Amino acid sequence: MQFVRRDSMMRKKASQWLCVILIGSLSVLKTYGFYVNITYLESAVDKGAVCLDGSPPAYHWDKGSGAGINNWLVHFEGGGWCNNVSTCLARSLTRLGSSKQMVEQVAFSGILHNQPEYNPDFHNWNKIKVRYCDGASFTGDVEKVHQNTNLHFRGARIFHVVIEDLLARGMNNAENAILSGCSAGGLASILHCDKFKAFFPTSTTVKCLADAGYFINSKDLFGHRRLEAFYDDVVKTHGSSKNLPSSCTSKMKDSLCFFPENVVQEIETPLFITNAAYDSWQIKNAVAPGIADPHGTWHNCKLDIEKCSSDQMEIIQEFRLEFLRALDGFFGTSSPRGMFINSCYAHCQTEIQETWFMSDSPMLSNKTIGEAVGDWFYDRSAFEEIDCPYPCDKTCHNRIF
Repeated sequence: MQFVRRDSMMRKKASQWLCVILIGSLSVLKTYGFYVNITYLESAVDKGAVCLDGSPPAYHWDKGSGAGINNWLVHFEGGGWCNNVSTCLARSLTRLGSSKQMVEQVAFSGILHNQPEYNPDFHNWNKIKVRYCDGASFTGDVEKVHQNTNLHFRGARIFHVVIEDLLARGMNNAENAILSGCSAGGLASILHCDKFKAFFPTSTTVKCLADAGYFINSKDLFGHRRLEAFYDDVVKTHGSSKNLPSSCTSKMKDSLCFFPENVVQEIETPLFITNAAYDSWQIKNAVAPGIADPHGTWHNCKLDIEKCSSDQMEIIQEFRLEFLRALDGFFGTSSPRGMFINSCYAHCQTEIQETWFMSDSPMLSNKTIGEAVGDWFYDRSAFEEIDCPYPCDKTCHNRIF
């Protein structure tokens, strides 16, 4: 996903890249996925828990069966953020800001698959994909509707009403529960991890999984921390402060608490991080965004890591080291944690079958991401693996945009 930029040309390029990503993803899903109908949560409207345009939130639910009937996986959709009225207004005209623009069915694959050969540990669970239509990783809650645009900044309310609805539909009887997500949804699974656990009795095993949600406060080519500045605006626009972990906001400015490295130390619920050390979204948008590359010298490199020059690879390798340093505090608690940090040029690997669990999927210590997450969740064995530097890992599925 791309930042929503003011410049129309950059928005057009972002849209083109998004189409390429979606087309590539859909080709995989048609082969290995199945389609699940949408559920609109109309009752949420009266509670003010609505998308940016005021439409009801929505999710897709594949019901559990057999031994998995009392196990629940709640997965947050990703899709970047909007940081001001202008960008949020543009977003409200899309599926990322309005349930009116969402398709009736989405494909479930990877961790959401319902067949054991593709998803051995979670195939028969209740699997819910929560659609993302608030633009702030489900943290916003501004009571007043924006006067001129009718925008609603209510992501935190969406989180609560969706979880409460699922509890009423049987999740209150869960034996096992996972909160997961991809990208901005992966960040949401970190920020809301302990809140999610608080909905359940102590008898329920609750854990959290973040896929490509470990965004770091890196500098761009000009030395500017653009993602931090962007988060400053996100928090201000959406009123996110009160829904960020107070253990973090009491020590530093609120927007810094959007960065997982500043909040993971205090999370009490078991947490697993899966992330590419060469996260393609962060390299494209935080390290070498268009505004820091006015002559487009990074264009080919960002599309395909194999086309990067030696100078560009040096910068990218430094990003990896910075990313690993940001993980230093991850094991600062006693709760069981795990990580699968591979050296691929990728972003989100749990929802795509080819990177979750296939014969040629990315591996660390001879395990796929699906196997590593399953071993960690069921306490079969610990998994805390960090890959060697690019290009050593020949199992990678590097993204070509």
